[in-house]
Amino acid sequence: MSLPSGVGTEVLRRATLHDNTGYNTILSGSTGHVYVIVSLIFCNNTGTTYGCAIRVNDGTNNIELTTTGGQSVAPYETYVWNDRFIIEEDDDLLVTNDHADGDWYLTYIDQHLA
Repeated sequence: MSLPSGVGTEVLRRATLHDNTGYNTILSGSTGHVYVIVSLIFCNNTGTTYGCAIRVNDGTNNIELTTTGGQSVAPYETYVWNDRFIIEEDDDLLVTNDHADGDWYLTYIDQHLA
């Protein structure tokens, strides 16, 4: 995979998951693209504290970005991950939460290599 050379496009995008439960893919890599993850926001829409977690599957391995137990999120609170990282062609960005009443909002830069 080559790095962007100034030729191609960069577009700010978003993805969402509503009422997520279990590990689900919020963004999948695609040939000819590099994705700069800008921010992931999780909203706990319940009256109970629950956990959430983030991982990247690199095509072979699950790479944990949060601790194994996940991040504890208080009732009706949000958790914000704003450390930037990239995913590329064979990667999948996965998120999980411990209940079915949680929402995820992802912002990222899609760099399409020409």
